Amino acid sequence: MYFDKNGKPITLSLKDHTKEIITGQFATLGEFLTKWNTTDRKEAIIRELEEQGIMVEALEKAVNRNVDLFDIICHVAYDQPPLTRKERAENVKKRDYFTKYGEQARKVLEALLDKYADEGIENLERLEVLRVKPFPELFGTPVEIINQFGSKQKYLNAIKELEKELYKVV
Repeated sequence: MYFDKNGKPITLSLKDHTKEIITGQFATLGEFLTKWNTTDRKEAIIRELEEQGIMVEALEKAVNRNVDLFDIICHVAYDQPPLTRKERAENVKKRDYFTKYGEQARKVLEALLDKYADEGIENLERLEVLRVKPFPELFGTPVEIINQFGSKQKYLNAIKELEKELYKVV
């Protein structure tokens, strides 16, 4: 038994309840994708959805934990086939997205993709991720890592591009 944001029992299934909220806010998959891709931090969208009554933890428990919340929402609300985070990361690697970066920057982005596959998008968006394994051991300090991209802004732009590649609907 689940309760909505006002404490009332939900009489719909978790899936139907989620679909109702999502499609009420984003009538089409295109609208949802636009919001997802233009928001600086996915964490903000996740918080917003929770405030609207989406039970993120319950959804993640009901579905495979290795599936990104993005895929859960697209599947539940818009009948899109879900991909695991690992499949999303592998798809990015197959598209040769990294070729525009130097060798060391490419390795950092590949390590970030692996981190995403294991943990999800929230950590990818935080600079603190550069302080945890395997980054310091493989690439040095956060400043040294960022310098591989030329500047902090170029690093942040690379992360935004990486996110767009991750959530590309093909």
